[in-house]
Amino acid sequence: QVQLVESGGGSVLPGGSLTLSCAASGSTFSRNLMAWFRQAPGKEREGVAAIATRSLDKFYADSVKGRFAISRDSDKNIVYLQMNSLKSEDTGLYYCAGTKASLSVGQVLRASDYDYWGQGTQVTVSS
Repeated sequence: QVQLVESGGGSVLPGGSLTLSCAASGSTFSRNLMAWFRQAPGKEREGVAAIATRSLDKFYADSVKGRFAISRDSDKNIVYLQMNSLKSEDTGLYYCAGTKASLSVGQVLRASDYDYWGQGTQVTVSS
């Protein structure tokens, strides 16, 4: 079994930065891909970024390319999401997720393909 715990959320002004962390425990073989998703009130959960745990290939939603960066510390079993140039539309509950599946590029940011989820951490971007 895999457990995921997010931290690092908070309130920030537009243009500011935040770094989210996701601490993972359990079998590493159960986590072929790790990803960050977010959900704003009244909206569907959307994929933000994903990283393959072995190849370290990275995938980003178009809305965050050039602003967000996903990374992994394999020694500490932590996945990070560095968020820069934050906008009000980045506001939401951010979830860390993992899957043992090998997904296609078209699937890596699709919530229904992930098996393990954290409880979420709130990010609010507002002036």
